[in-house]
Amino acid sequence: MQSSESRFLQELILYAASAVLSSLVIFIGLRQLDPDRADGKKALKHKKEIAKRLGRPLIHTNQYEDVIACDVINPDNIDIEFECIGGLEHVKQALFELVILPLRRPQLFSQGKLLSPQKGVLLYGPPGTGKTMLAKALAKESGAVFINVRISNLMSKWFGDAQKLVSAVFTLAYKLQPAIIFIDEVDSFLGQRQQTDLEALTSMKTEFMSLWDGFTTDRNARVMVLAATNRPSVLDEAIQRRFTQTFEIGMPDQSERAKILKVIVKGENVEENIDYEYIATLCHDFSGSDLLDLCKQAAYFPVRELLNDEKNGMASRQGPRPLKQSDLEKAFLISPKALKLASLKSPALSAF
Repeated sequence: MQSSESRFLQELILYAASAVLSSLVIFIGLRQLDPDRADGKKALKHKKEIAKRLGRPLIHTNQYEDVIACDVINPDNIDIEFECIGGLEHVKQALFELVILPLRRPQLFSQGKLLSPQKGVLLYGPPGTGKTMLAKALAKESGAVFINVRISNLMSKWFGDAQKLVSAVFTLAYKLQPAIIFIDEVDSFLGQRQQTDLEALTSMKTEFMSLWDGFTTDRNARVMVLAATNRPSVLDEAIQRRFTQTFEIGMPDQSERAKILKVIVKGENVEENIDYEYIATLCHDFSGSDLLDLCKQAAYFPVRELLNDEKNGMASRQGPRPLKQSDLEKAFLISPKALKLASLKSPALSAF
């Protein structure tokens, strides 16, 4: 009797041990098969770095917030300020009053509903006009953490994960507030809903809008959704309504182009007698990005001249000479933008 009971007890212990071992093997195997495991570990490490840079304790986050944490940018690490953006003075002043002040000094906007902080700001206009730069400058000037939402990070092959990742964007922003949730090319994510849309994408849009509305009811939350697009008309009507402030970032005029040129060459090795107004007159219909490309092209001329002098044994200086106005003029003549505009004006040139 005692022998049978002892044998039964041994078998029971052996069965329990094998069950525990099997469960452990299955658990480890499932963890290895988890497609988000590497992202989660990377996000956790990045989250610790963020907490250290921000001088904040390590906040409690779930696995989905850890994935979004990879897209968090400390405002101290952003090197773009308003003074780095030429022109757009009226837009910068309006953004300072509507966005930066409520994030910096919330006590001024805590009385009543009329002065409640803006929860949605849309920047729209042609490509290369500085919309993304303005967004980064806003985060820098306001001291808000910058969450650069990438649609690829919100997509998941697991059912329901996309909605949880969208929710994590807002919950993480709330924990790190003041925070700016930035969506570049927002039309690709929050465009008009159609019957041909995938069910997962429709669910993501619905979840995003419901969470966005949730923050508008919390007057104390210093969280703002900032978006940029080249096609504002493509946005869903419900999304357009939630952007309470919209700013058109158009092509710069002549005076703004001159200011942009001065900002671009600031701190560079350039001659002092450059007529920026004249260069701005030449560069009609150039965006800020086009002007940056123009200056980069012009900066190569002094380098090429020095290399040619060294090759011919005529080099008389250690480094390239200062950038001249003639370099900018030559760069304009061969710039893709100028050639394209010339071809549009001259049908004969467009044939080549």
